[in-house]
Amino acid sequence: QVQLVESGGGLVQAGGSLRLSCAASGGDFSINTMGWYRQAPGKQRELVTSITIGGTTTYADSVKGRFAISRDNAKKTVYLQMNSLKPDDTAVYYCAANLNIGDYWGQGTQVTVSS
Repeated sequence: QVQLVESGGGLVQAGGSLRLSCAASGGDFSINTMGWYRQAPGKQRELVTSITIGGTTTYADSVKGRFAISRDNAKKTVYLQMNSLKPDDTAVYYCAANLNIGDYWGQGTQVTVSS
């Protein structure tokens, strides 16, 4: 059974950094696009960033220049480096992956940025 397991969330002060990881496991599959979404309390889930198998990236305007997505195809892992964090970045961050066998989500990891 395919699983996406996230790690790296936590509490950080404004201006600090965190690095999230998401590893896919549980079967024979290939990964197309991977991405990170976030959902703040009372708000809809939004796409933060994505990366294709070829390395093409997209970013929400709110995180451009501060966040960086990368992936290790051999490890089936995607990373999110978050710098210059702001209180508005506080949310549950979800990993998402488009596989050749379907779309999958991680369980989410909490990121809290204190002012």
